Amino acid sequence: MSLKDEIRQRIQNAGPLSMADYMAECLLHPRFGYYTTRDPFGSAGDFITAPDISQMFGELVGLALAQAWMDQGQPAPFTLAELGPGRGTLMADVLRATAGVSGFHAAAQISLVEASPRLQSQQRDTLAPFYIHFAPHADALPDQALFCVANEFFDALPVRQFVRTENGWRERQVGLDGMALAFGLGPETDQPALAHRVRDTKAGDTVETAPQAAPICEALSARIARHGGAALIIDYGDWRSLGDTVQAMRGHAYSDVLDDPGAADITAHVDFEALAQAASHCAHSKLTPQGVFLERLGITARAQALAARLSEPALGEHISAHRRLTHPEEMGNLFKVLGLFPVGMPPPPGLEI
Repeated sequence: MSLKDEIRQRIQNAGPLSMADYMAECLLHPRFGYYTTRDPFGSAGDFITAPDISQMFGELVGLALAQAWMDQGQPAPFTLAELGPGRGTLMADVLRATAGVSGFHAAAQISLVEASPRLQSQQRDTLAPFYIHFAPHADALPDQALFCVANEFFDALPVRQFVRTENGWRERQVGLDGMALAFGLGPETDQPALAHRVRDTKAGDTVETAPQAAPICEALSARIARHGGAALIIDYGDWRSLGDTVQAMRGHAYSDVLDDPGAADITAHVDFEALAQAASHCAHSKLTPQGVFLERLGITARAQALAARLSEPALGEHISAHRRLTHPEEMGNLFKVLGLFPVGMPPPPGLEI
């Protein structure tokens, strides 16, 4: 039996699935889920993230967190965390870049929010000889000062989709057309949580919500408010969700979301306004384009320093990587950065309030 067969059977027994339930099955099913059956990262996988493009990304993120740690009086011990760490590449770059920051490694207790045993094994190998604590979710992180990064983590959280009508909202669902998976709309209902979206939407517009996102941001912000720290949330999306942004990627190309459940990565644009509102215990920065953030941190100077030691073809690849991370027509504008930090403290470097 395939995952598509299981989903068909579930729909026949219990009715259509919300988009969130469908995404959760596709990504996290214990036997057929995308993240439980394969390594999706890098050129051999289905997508490439910023840490795979260049070491510069992780180095600058690490130095930004280290500077925030120093700005807050160098709390010790503290949790150095990453949500959704992939193979561990980003954290490895963070640790390499901060090795010369006096006292930083001695005070850091490394925690990775990762539930997949398969990926945990890869992360241990990548980050050896550091001791790694694994947390199944953000609320399981140690209750102490927290300096963390979440890069392309929130876009993978399942979303519900609601289509506005003249008098309410209809939820987009996955059902059956014969034996084929098909999209449909549920009955018209009132959605009090979307009351604030009536002013900026019209009938036919789609709004997405990520039910798991708010508790995660609440957990991060509570630790930062109690003990100090900072969080860098880096993802693609915008301040406020609008439209159907759910997409599937397979072999570095777009795929039909319903075509082969469990065989493609499924993501959605991040609603950063919702994240900021959920992080109510602490302050948040302005939403900043990734290109602007990296340029403020000095990526061009770092790129020039690295380029001086390179020759073709590595030099051309390096120049291309810098462009891909920062140029407005590449990842520079599509990806955004939101910083969380204690009230009354400055935002992490590269960000402003």
